[in-house]
Amino acid sequence: MSEGAGAAGGEVSGGLAASHVGICVADLEASIRFYRDGLGYALAERFDLGTSQMPGIERSLEVDGPVDVVSQMMVLGGHRIELLYYPDGRAHGIPSATRDQKGLTHLSYRTHDVDSVAAQMVACGGTVLENTRTNVGIQLLFLADPDGTRIELMGA
Repeated sequence: MSEGAGAAGGEVSGGLAASHVGICVADLEASIRFYRDGLGYALAERFDLGTSQMPGIERSLEVDGPVDVVSQMMVLGGHRIELLYYPDGRAHGIPSATRDQKGLTHLSYRTHDVDSVAAQMVACGGTVLENTRTNVGIQLLFLADPDGTRIELMGA
């Protein structure tokens, strides 16, 4: 193991620790409903940010400025997600639709009842991707959140 590399689940030099996963959304309220009511996340900190309050924020967001953005943090156990919402409607593009596309492909959750959790997610704006339903010794099913971000449900 090279210097600075920690054991599995351990800490690396410099105190590096996981913080959150960011997801750009087109409709903040629809996404809050999905992640809160569909998956059980709780609302955490909310930050209304913009170039006027934080000159240069557009550089860290990698967008053309000036910009306004809402950063809504949500938490489930020790896992945090950040919903990034641009009130000016600049959110664009499509999330990964296959697991062989570079970059983040999905968020994954274990459950004792895949079908019940999937039904709750659908009631909160999700879409079941039926062609992904399989059982390979463990039940697997993918859904899409309101913006198309893939969510994997794994039977426990």
